[in-house]
Amino acid sequence: MFIQTESTPNPATLKFLPGQTVLELGTADFPNAEAAEKSPLAKRVFAAGPVTGVFFGTDFVTVTKADDADWQHIKPAILGAIMEHYQSGAAVMDGEAKAAGGHAEHTGEDGDIVRQIKELLDTRVRPAVAQDGGDITFHGFERGVVYLHMQGACAGCPSSTLTLKMGIENLLRHYIPEVTEVRPVAA
Repeated sequence: MFIQTESTPNPATLKFLPGQTVLELGTADFPNAEAAEKSPLAKRVFAAGPVTGVFFGTDFVTVTKADDADWQHIKPAILGAIMEHYQSGAAVMDGEAKAAGGHAEHTGEDGDIVRQIKELLDTRVRPAVAQDGGDITFHGFERGVVYLHMQGACAGCPSSTLTLKMGIENLLRHYIPEVTEVRPVAA
């Protein structure tokens, strides 16, 4: 098994590509070791060293390291943990655990606007940020403000504010005049 790695715009995060499906559908975010209890793969990655976050996409695992850790020291252990997991034949997620579909539900009078926001996020934004090892999902819409949740490499990335303001906000405002601002939300 050969696992490729790619850097991301977030220097604390690396993208690991095992060459196999990680999740059939959706994403899974593990912001700490306790959250990883429902995933044998995430548990192994957290156990490999000073890891502060693990994120799964359809064909990648994004790992965020502790600030004081050096990739040269922990990358081999993470590669080993991922390889060991796939060779074991264990499931990526435990039986009952489900990957997240992404966007939060929205009920109310702005249904058409929210549908447009989600469609633009799914077709224009999410594929691009997945390339960088992350995901951005709809969290809410209120009085012209779109609230987005950033995961994986996007969470804590130095360029995430620029991506939100200059990229996503401009895109949404261009296509949906009711959108006045985009803000990030914590999990």
